[in-house]
Amino acid sequence: MLGELLNPYYLQVASFIMINIILAISIYITLSSGQLSLGSAGFMGIGAYTSALLTINFDLPIIIGIFAGAIVAGIFGILIGIPALRLQGVYLAIATLGFGEVVRVIFVNWESVTQGAIGLSGIPHMGRALLKSFAAIGFDPEMIGLKNNQFIYLLVLLILLGINILLVWFFTRQNKSRVGRAYAAIKMDEKAAESMGINITYYKVLSFTQGAVLAGFAGALYAHVLAYISPADFAYHRAIEILIFAVFGGSDVIWGAIFGAAFMTVLPEALRFISEYRYMIYGVILILMMAFRPQGIIDVSILKWIKKTMKFKRGSDHGTGIK
Repeated sequence: MLGELLNPYYLQVASFIMINIILAISIYITLSSGQLSLGSAGFMGIGAYTSALLTINFDLPIIIGIFAGAIVAGIFGILIGIPALRLQGVYLAIATLGFGEVVRVIFVNWESVTQGAIGLSGIPHMGRALLKSFAAIGFDPEMIGLKNNQFIYLLVLLILLGINILLVWFFTRQNKSRVGRAYAAIKMDEKAAESMGINITYYKVLSFTQGAVLAGFAGALYAHVLAYISPADFAYHRAIEILIFAVFGGSDVIWGAIFGAAFMTVLPEALRFISEYRYMIYGVILILMMAFRPQGIIDVSILKWIKKTMKFKRGSDHGTGIK
């Protein structure tokens, strides 16, 4: 029964939603400190190639490769973030977009290491590695009515879901901390924040680095979920796509970025039956969104309304609702 419900295609789409949510959070973090960065695709590529090369050439465990990819991306985030402090708005966006394109060109031309435009194949797959580990202790997916590919994709999805829950919890807590309040102050008025004693340099570089680490982490996960990467996966269109996740869903709150990533990942798949027009519809939705709700689908007022509605329903269930 369980095997009939778990379609590997739907499980894989759900896994890509989880990865895109991490990417959306990465751009949300940089936007939360007032920095418009389009370097997420570059950091994603750095994380993906670092993890893939380490696990292919040095037979390192996948988990070490993934964390190494995130760390290397974070180092590049610091190196780019410090000089980028001099830039704001569209100038920062152009500079970071240029950085992403430089990274992609390096991947294309460094053929002895990256295999050039062909890309890297044979990357250890996270799910298959876990299946081998389970097989070593005598577990067979058929014991719970699943085929091997169903079990692999389900396992990957559950791991990614757990990672997302931890990240959302962490950054929700961070928003309520001194760091989150510093980000909000810098975003509202950088000069006023500095006059209040907030270390602008530290917090802006921290925000930029956090975004880079998350993007690199998502890239490493992407490499080990797909088992193949190429420079085309990290071109400028990927950077724009990541930005759209946050802008469409709502860049002021983390739930907006999450909703935007989920919706914009599912939409092209849902419109496959009209494949000739799906990107046209995709574009029209974005245009209408910018025209009628530029703050995004979810903002602070929407969250307050949802909380108020939930409290009212909870009170009604206990006989204390207002009639």
